[in-house]
Amino acid sequence: MMRLRSLLLTASLATTLLVGVQPTASAADHCPKTATATVFRPGGIPLTDWRENLEFDGRGTLWVSHLTKNRVEGYAPDGTLRTTVPVNGPGGIRRGPDGRMYVNYGVSPLARDAGIVRFDPASDRPRPEKAVTGTRGINGLAIDDAGNFYLTRELATGILKIRPDGTRDEEWTRKAAVFGTNGLALEGDHLYASVITDLRSSIVRVPLDDPSHHTTVARLSPNPLKAKVLDDLTVLDNGDVVVASFARGELIRVDPATGGSCTLAAGLHMPTSVRAARGFGPDGDLFVTEASGRIVRVRIG
Repeated sequence: MMRLRSLLLTASLATTLLVGVQPTASAADHCPKTATATVFRPGGIPLTDWRENLEFDGRGTLWVSHLTKNRVEGYAPDGTLRTTVPVNGPGGIRRGPDGRMYVNYGVSPLARDAGIVRFDPASDRPRPEKAVTGTRGINGLAIDDAGNFYLTRELATGILKIRPDGTRDEEWTRKAAVFGTNGLALEGDHLYASVITDLRSSIVRVPLDDPSHHTTVARLSPNPLKAKVLDDLTVLDNGDVVVASFARGELIRVDPATGGSCTLAAGLHMPTSVRAARGFGPDGDLFVTEASGRIVRVRIG
C-alpha cells in the first residue's frame, strides 16, 4: 500500500544516512547492456501524484493506474492522454485472457471496499464494472490463461487466488504462504512475487499446481541495511525477471535459474511498476511508473 511503502522508504533512507550506504549499486553491479531512460510523461509533486501500475492492451494503448487521482489513464504511443476510467484507489492492472482490462480497486489505506473492476479497452468511453468485491488489503494482480486472479497482500500471509466466478480458492491461498507480497508476474506454470516486507529483498517463485512448494529464487539485499523495498516486477522473453526497487530507484534484472542479478537502470524516482511494451512502439522497451508521477521509458541497448 501507499502508506506501507512510504514508511519503508523513510526507514530505508534513514538507515542509508546513518550508515553511509550509497543509494545505488556500484558500477560493477550494472548489467553489461546499457539502458537509456527517457521521460514519457512528466510527474507532479512526488507522492501526491502517485502512479501505481501499468499494462498494455496490445492494441496501441498504455493503461496506467493513477492512485491519487482515482482513475486509470489510457495513453497513446506519442504520450497523449486518450481517455480516463474512474476507479477508486486503483492498483495492479492486467489484461485478461478475454482482452478486457482488470484493475484492483480500493488499494488506498482508508478504502471501505476493495476488489477488481474490468473494462473494455476498445470502447470509445470505457466504463468499469465490478468483477470481484470484498477483498480489502490487496495490491498486485496477475491473471492466468484460465481467468483465475492472483492478488498480493502486503500485510497478510498467502497470495490470494480467486476463481473466474469470483469465489476464493482458500486451499491454494493457504499453501501459497508467503507474507508481505507486492508485485506479481506469471511465466508459464509459475508465479513470481516480490516480497516488500522482507529486508533481504526476496523474490519467490510459486508453482501454480503446487503452491506449497514455493521457493526463493533471489535475495537482492543480503545486508538488511541495504533493503531495496521491492515493488512490481515483470518477466522478459528470455525468462529473466525485472523488478522495481522503490527505495533505491533501480530496475534490477534477475536470472531466476541462478539468483544472479544486476542493476539494469538507476536514478529513477520511487519506481512502482515495470512492464515490457506490447504493441506500443519498439519491442523490448520497458515502461516504468513512479510515485513521483512520472512514466519513464527504458530502452535496453
